Amino acid sequence: MQLLHLVIAVKTLLCVGECYTIRSSVSWAATSDVVDEELDTHSDEAPAVLVDNIGIWKQAYPSSVYRDGSEKKPDQISKSEDVSSASRVFSYRMEEVKGPSSIPTPPPHEETARVARYMAHYSDWGHLATISTQEQIKGLPFGNIFSVSDGPPDNSTGVPYFYVTPMDNTVTDLRSFPFSSLTFSEAEGDFCRKQVYDPEDPRCARLTLTGKMVEVGPDELDFAKEAMFSRHPVMKKWPPGHNWFFMKLVLQQVWLQDWVGGVSVIPLEEYFKATPF
Repeated sequence: MQLLHLVIAVKTLLCVGECYTIRSSVSWAATSDVVDEELDTHSDEAPAVLVDNIGIWKQAYPSSVYRDGSEKKPDQISKSEDVSSASRVFSYRMEEVKGPSSIPTPPPHEETARVARYMAHYSDWGHLATISTQEQIKGLPFGNIFSVSDGPPDNSTGVPYFYVTPMDNTVTDLRSFPFSSLTFSEAEGDFCRKQVYDPEDPRCARLTLTGKMVEVGPDELDFAKEAMFSRHPVMKKWPPGHNWFFMKLVLQQVWLQDWVGGVSVIPLEEYFKATPF
């Protein structure tokens, strides 16, 4: 009986090994022939999921992925229609992001300007809040996630840059009212997790930069490209039909909470004089 259980366990492990392949610590469903094909490919084309002229980031999955009671049962679905075929849209080479292999330890919490610059530089994404123009929530706050960069890994400016499309609701909001707030959390990295700090714990720092979003001018377009593409290289392959362009946040206030006992509103002069390194 024990031998039978052992055989079943081995077969289960082999099945898992055949059905999944590890990509940057993420498991994607894939058949063995897909894995062999991808190992041989050197295509730099954008994944099919991004090439979309109808809606932003429209999912390119087969209908069988979203099966319900009215659709085929699992044993009636052919191998070509199975969820593994959906993984093909993600079959593209991952590009290496330039920069340090790990984020350095945060500065002492007493050095508030340095902490703010540290968070603005080492955060790869943030939450941008705008005043909505959507009909159902017109005039109400609306939040969205954006990839950001304040410069290449070795050149921090403290000014967040963005790569955006007019198809995004947030961009529509900004064209109506260009002021917004960008929030970062130290919970994005490993520091708070290692210290066992909840994201709402004051010792797990959060930074909110408030100001006016403006389109990047021709004089600093090259820097904006270097800032964004060095930190988010896949952006270079995003579909041009979305009319991507660069924006930046011109700061008016720097708000920081990085310890118990209150918050800090850091003068802009101190913020820009500080260094995250």
